[in-house]
Amino acid sequence: MSTNRAWGGLGSILAALLVACSADTSHSVAEFAASRHPLPPPGTDVVGSLAAVRARASDSLLGLARNFDVGHDEILDANPEVNPELPGGGARVLIPTQHILPPGLREGIVVNLAALRLYYYPADGHTVITHPAGIGRGSWATPEGNARVVSKDIDPVWRIPPSIRTESARLGETLPAVVPPGPDNPLGQYALRLNLPGYLIHGTNRPYGIGMRVSHGCIQLYPEDISALFPKVPVGTKVTVINRPYLIGRIAGHPYLEAHPPQEDDATQDRAELLARLHQSAQEAGVDVTNIHWEQALRIARMARGVPLPIYRGAPAPEVVLASVPLVESAATTNAWLVK
Repeated sequence: MSTNRAWGGLGSILAALLVACSADTSHSVAEFAASRHPLPPPGTDVVGSLAAVRARASDSLLGLARNFDVGHDEILDANPEVNPELPGGGARVLIPTQHILPPGLREGIVVNLAALRLYYYPADGHTVITHPAGIGRGSWATPEGNARVVSKDIDPVWRIPPSIRTESARLGETLPAVVPPGPDNPLGQYALRLNLPGYLIHGTNRPYGIGMRVSHGCIQLYPEDISALFPKVPVGTKVTVINRPYLIGRIAGHPYLEAHPPQEDDATQDRAELLARLHQSAQEAGVDVTNIHWEQALRIARMARGVPLPIYRGAPAPEVVLASVPLVESAATTNAWLVK
């Protein structure tokens, strides 16, 4: 767990309501906040671009995250030395808006649990849409595997399973059997029901949990993201749930590694085991392993910053790459995330 995740909790949840801002050069917020990307050309497996902002005194990391369609853990992992609640006026904040596409899975909806991120490949075959996601926690972990969207609900009713009501009762909270549509419904306004009983992709009335392991197994999106995605996804869409903390892909033919903290029951710091997993990721992506600087790859895997960093022979150090990320021009707005 990163230093920054240890800062999390009630303070960062409340701070999520603060207004986000950006910094001071020629790039626009919309350029980096967009969630729809053209599929990359041959030799490239990466979409989006990294950005950085200069935080104002009133900013929080979670407010910045939502403005750029980034999740809770994503922005904390990208900025391990920054205070999430109050980064401080002028603090440089990395916005992780670049992603390596999971290899060999460019169909329907793909959810990478380790990255806490959803990818949707429309039938046009030319674009990909990606959003941060909240997933299951602990014994309620979101299951890996294949599923399909079997129905679509607007203003869904939440029929609370007995297991959840029992758990809540142990914690001293009494839940009703049914929660009607409205602001108190944790499913939000839109839900895609899967052929796995009890599992949905849905919105939420608690958006500060997006990008965390907080649900009872369902996959949650920001309200603005599910409202944009919902009309695009037809019934019958394939859904693939994977758990890949280490993604290797190419930018202009050169290998890059995107590393996320693995889930607790999947974590390892053993050199040989970690190296084997990185080899497997490279082979799955069709990357030439002879062009990989393995010591740099191991270091980036342990850093787990969640952004693509170069691992080819002769590549600059990750600190050099991160320091060169462009600043986004100042934009005093609370709804940059509406630009899709």
